[in-house]
Amino acid sequence: MKPNERFVDLGKEFWANVRLISQHVGYVDRRKSKKTAGEHRRSGKEGLIRVPTLPEIASALKGVGLGTSHVLRARTHDATSLGSLLADYFAYRARVLNEFVERQLMDKQKAQTLFQQLRSRLYPKCPLPMNKQKGKKRGPAFFTGIINMLIESNSQGLPCDYDPRELISVTKNNQPFRTLARRVDGAFPSPVNPVAVWEIKEYYNTKTFGSRVADGVYESLLDGMELQELREQGIHVRHYLMVDDHFTWWGCGRSYLCRIIDMLHMGHVDEVLFGREVMDRLPALVQEWVSLVRSRSSIAPPTRRPRATEIRRRLRGKVT
Repeated sequence: MKPNERFVDLGKEFWANVRLISQHVGYVDRRKSKKTAGEHRRSGKEGLIRVPTLPEIASALKGVGLGTSHVLRARTHDATSLGSLLADYFAYRARVLNEFVERQLMDKQKAQTLFQQLRSRLYPKCPLPMNKQKGKKRGPAFFTGIINMLIESNSQGLPCDYDPRELISVTKNNQPFRTLARRVDGAFPSPVNPVAVWEIKEYYNTKTFGSRVADGVYESLLDGMELQELREQGIHVRHYLMVDDHFTWWGCGRSYLCRIIDMLHMGHVDEVLFGREVMDRLPALVQEWVSLVRSRSSIAPPTRRPRATEIRRRLRGKVT
């Protein structure tokens, strides 16, 4: 998923409003329809991403002692341009999550089936790592394996580091220019001067949305802030976040899905791929990375061939 261009480059004040209002109104619609005692069936709205109304936006701001004139005109109570934009963004965020993202997220069984289909068709040589769980939950990291196989099958023979065990470094004039604070899950073609890096958040077999899952969102935010600062220096390392497991993200972590959509539009990540979306989008992205690597190689200065006198001098040095 790419960001909607209408909600890009809106400034930090816009996102300050989005975060504060979301926190106090709530990310998920918890309102239940009237039902007889003992019924707990999901209603039409309950459990979906919430769209705050203008009165709810104003009430949230008043509730923390803030003014509302920047979102509602005092006399007419009509929305200001910022108020309209906020309302439109909340509606967009809810629509894309409710109607698109939820359908893309897989459970363990669906991911396992897709993993096995790709492995039997592609005969991969790339790493297919195990998950970090123990006991009966121990097994292949299905989503990571799917991603690795898709990258390998579309990389046209170029190298890829599927598990960098070092920090990402960007150089200038053959010297370190920026080094990220933490390791990422993958880098293309290598951790030094990559054209693309990515984070993978797959959480099959979990029963709750724990702190480890939440930390994963904030880790991607930290990486994104550092890479955004690099873009301001004229260096664009593409940054991707790939997440899966329907129960974890939709059943328990819908508020964090909202924050991921916010992060995407704040420019901290170039694209987010949800579940099965990697099948459609990742091959095209890898082909773009290949083109970037090859174009970068083609403009590199040619290596100067040694002159005949230099060759003779080197040979004399070896003889002596």
